[in-house]
Amino acid sequence: MGKRELLSQIDFGQRIAEEEGAALAEYFVETDNWQRLVRGEIDVVYGPKGSGKSALYSLLTTRANTLFDQRVFLTPAENPRGTPAFSDLIADPPISEHEFVSLWKIYLLSLLSAVFDEYQIGGARAAEVRAFLEKEGLVKGKSDLRALLKRSLDYVKSFFRPPAAVEYGVKIDPYTQHPIGVTRKITFAEPSAEDAKEGAKSVDALLLLANEALITDDYGVWILLDRLDVAFAENAELEQNALRALFRVYLDLGALDKVSLKIFLRDDIWHRITQSGFREASHITRAVTISWDRSSLLNLMVRRIVHNQPILEYYNVAREEILETLKNQELFFYRLFPDQVESGSNKSSTIDWMIDRTGDGTQQTAPREIIHLLNTLRARQVERFQLGQPEPEGDLLFEQATFKEALVEVSKVRLMQTLYAEFPALRGLLEQLRGKKTSQTAESLAALWKMSLQDAEAKADELVQIGFFERRNKAGRPEYWVPFLYRDALELVQGSA
Repeated sequence: MGKRELLSQIDFGQRIAEEEGAALAEYFVETDNWQRLVRGEIDVVYGPKGSGKSALYSLLTTRANTLFDQRVFLTPAENPRGTPAFSDLIADPPISEHEFVSLWKIYLLSLLSAVFDEYQIGGARAAEVRAFLEKEGLVKGKSDLRALLKRSLDYVKSFFRPPAAVEYGVKIDPYTQHPIGVTRKITFAEPSAEDAKEGAKSVDALLLLANEALITDDYGVWILLDRLDVAFAENAELEQNALRALFRVYLDLGALDKVSLKIFLRDDIWHRITQSGFREASHITRAVTISWDRSSLLNLMVRRIVHNQPILEYYNVAREEILETLKNQELFFYRLFPDQVESGSNKSSTIDWMIDRTGDGTQQTAPREIIHLLNTLRARQVERFQLGQPEPEGDLLFEQATFKEALVEVSKVRLMQTLYAEFPALRGLLEQLRGKKTSQTAESLAALWKMSLQDAEAKADELVQIGFFERRNKAGRPEYWVPFLYRDALELVQGSA
């Protein structure tokens, strides 16, 4: 088999975890953080975009049968693929954080009731929870997540914003025409003595009842929440209200030993929702932040390389032997890849070049960009062979020139599909940098953007937060440096403005 044929038969996996399927488990290393997660010791997983949060989520769902044997049920609170269940909130969202807290609680209670039905959790307590939800129209046969959420939202809105002449169960003062009481069976605060006599219970009391039902049957429920960055991406205020409320509910549920939320959230979003102050943040201790260093990124690359059986056969090697030590992994890596992308005694090694060129302004490199670079390298090298380029000498599969060609595509995709897609309001500012120098000052940005120095600094710092700029100090003054990841996409020129 020639190298062209070999490259045509391999791939390095998908950069999006949801598209990996069963292969994801074969790439995965069961780290200490993973072990703590499956033991139930971690509830919140933070990490940059593309760092592997959704991979952990996907892998956790593949362990559903194992966890079931350990008497733990997994249930998603958001669709892992397709349209997010919470996307329907954008048109008419809860108008306050307090309403969002109520929405989360009634929605989570509905999810627990659905688990009771699916797994036939019996007992009087489970039946009582379902009866309350049925009376309020919150249970209607088997429902998908969007339907459950829609009914929960309608219930919360009718409770806090009851239409005076339409909504059932609302008592109207005949003189003022204002609602004077809500005859609901589920309340969002402790019911009054009169309402309690009529059989009302608070949602907190019903959550406690659901927990007691699980204690009786000795089961636990983990409610999984991922893709929250997609669910609320179009409205920053909605995102803040929703997620701050979610973490308040998470802390409220801390007293329920059989119900756990497992939240997978981007660390930049966490920073955004807490930067104006969030006193409860210090109480969120069962959390971990995903981070990647040179060794873990090398391991990721080599695992994806040796996942290809044609490579093992071509080089006559055993997967287990290569993965046994980091030294073996690096030695094998350099059988396929050149020692350097740019030759010279002061130039970095290929591994370091790849990590550096795919890092953003936060100096973090996410697996997503590394995987994208590997796959684009393969595609570009095949194209070069098809054009008649000779094969690299020895065992090498890739030529030095291919790396820079591949980085151009990675750069464009990152700019268009991440920054422009998530922060469309900043696109105009970034496009004005096209063709300009890679290092800018507040003064040069103010002149370029035609705004005051103060406004330019504020916008530049906003770009620092999303990882487009790296802020450096030069002679005691801030300098805004564009990382290599974005330079090709914007045709930037090396140097200072």
